[in-house]
Amino acid sequence: MDVAVVDFKSPDAPAQFATSLRETGFAVLVNHPLSWPMVEQIYREWSALLDDPEVMEYTTTDSQSGYFPPTISETAKGFEVRDLKEFFHVYPWSVYPSQVSDAALRYREDAMSLALTLLDWVEANTPDEITDRLSMPLSTMMQDSVRTLLRVLRYPPLPAHVPDGAVRAAAHEDINLLTVLPASDQPGLELLGADGAWFPVPCDPGSLAINGGEMLDLATGGYYPATTHRVVNPTGDAARVARMSLPLFLHPADDVVLAEGRTAYEFLQQRIRELRGER
Repeated sequence: MDVAVVDFKSPDAPAQFATSLRETGFAVLVNHPLSWPMVEQIYREWSALLDDPEVMEYTTTDSQSGYFPPTISETAKGFEVRDLKEFFHVYPWSVYPSQVSDAALRYREDAMSLALTLLDWVEANTPDEITDRLSMPLSTMMQDSVRTLLRVLRYPPLPAHVPDGAVRAAAHEDINLLTVLPASDQPGLELLGADGAWFPVPCDPGSLAINGGEMLDLATGGYYPATTHRVVNPTGDAARVARMSLPLFLHPADDVVLAEGRTAYEFLQQRIRELRGER
């Protein structure tokens, strides 16, 4: 599968990025402005926090922010078994744990700035017949948005007995416009090609995997597809090692009309219900 590896500083980076997003739903970004040492710092700090029983004090009370232990984490749409993961939702307005530094907050701002630049690249390289169908320019969709989410995510070591059908992250599509994902400290991310085969996404230190979400797919009438991806269970010694991940989900403002009169808020709430197992 021909996922482009795009040098952020290359003159033709915007066009390369948009083409890869159009053809595969993904692109890998290198030579970008996000700090890899900061990502590694966040992985270390939050891994320690997730090992600390005190993390339970931050367990979510609103199903949006705070800590989501494995017992209440997501069930992918169309699946009956929960994913083998735990995570913490970081918004500017949400609870933030005192046991870690502000690195995740600073990283969120940097990653959001990059995501907005990438959204501009998409907008500038999209044909007029596609942009004409949008309710507003993509960049305008982000004005006054408060829902862009940084998720600090850990896939714990596999239990001695893995429930039937349970995987670290079952096949799914992201909900949002764009996802910015720094390389994990362990492999396992795969995406589904048009031929039905699964392809591993490179996790070279310092690289970013960028993918389009369902909101971008819906708003552009499928021009930018929300590609299906998953995180597979490791085998051998790797099964005893946790995997850290740090996706930033770029969300438009609640009242943005995506298509057919459906707002971003309505679409998000529908997907949240599905992730909770409510059909």
